[in-house]
Amino acid sequence: MTAAQFNARYPVGTPVVAYPGIRPEGKYAGWTCERLETITRSVAWELGHGEPVVMVDGYAGGIVLTHIDVIHEVTA
Repeated sequence: MTAAQFNARYPVGTPVVAYPGIRPEGKYAGWTCERLETITRSVAWELGHGEPVVMVDGYAGGIVLTHIDVIHEVTA
């Protein structure tokens, strides 16, 4: 998902689960990883190399969108 697609679908304040480091599946299944139940605190943007990220409450810096799970869909 691009930053523009994320922003069109999810406003700032959307409840999410964020995994700042690694996700707990695939080759990392069973590993301990940081899991934050939080909300977005910025619009998503793309880093210089094109990776889309968003900021969340409780974490300094952007988290790549592939490490963000929306807790519930927002209906417009």
